[in-house]
Amino acid sequence: MHNSQTNPESIQEIPVPRTMTLEEFLENDFEGYEYIKGELVPMAPPSMEHGEISIKVIRYLDLHVHTHQLGHLYTAETTFQLGDRVVKPDVAFVSTNRLPEDRRQGSPVPPDLAVEIVSPSDKHYDITEKAFAYLKAGTQLVWVIEPVAKTVMVYRSETDFTLLAYEDTLTGEDVVEGFTCPVAQLFE
Repeated sequence: MHNSQTNPESIQEIPVPRTMTLEEFLENDFEGYEYIKGELVPMAPPSMEHGEISIKVIRYLDLHVHTHQLGHLYTAETTFQLGDRVVKPDVAFVSTNRLPEDRRQGSPVPPDLAVEIVSPSDKHYDITEKAFAYLKAGTQLVWVIEPVAKTVMVYRSETDFTLLAYEDTLTGEDVVEGFTCPVAQLFE
């Protein structure tokens, strides 16, 4: 006998392959995943706090970038290829002179500035490795925002980084020239 009602326990999600080639990843839309060293890596769903901090970074940074016509900002849905990785920074900036002509797909160039906001499920090792991957690919500046400690780690290279505390001021240095923002504003 055929039962026309669907039993929720019998519904199975379509399996997503764990490994694939970079080309396979780029040809498909794997929302909620990044591609790292041949594997799909699920991204943690952002918390409300994560979203609030993202919006603040975008609000302050976009006003400056737009006013001074420095380039474009991108949100976490935008993919950037970093060699054998495809990542989705929480916020990214690409200067006008580095913008690809075809912007209908993910970016083949790394962002000038990548911003990552630490989630509760993130491991310190993974975040540091990701910051270094950005730098190795050509990103000039990486901000890692830590909501619990209310700090920002600013990476310029693997050997040049600075921890900014709540009372410090975050700057765009020579990447987003003229940009400044008190670290405290990101957490208020």
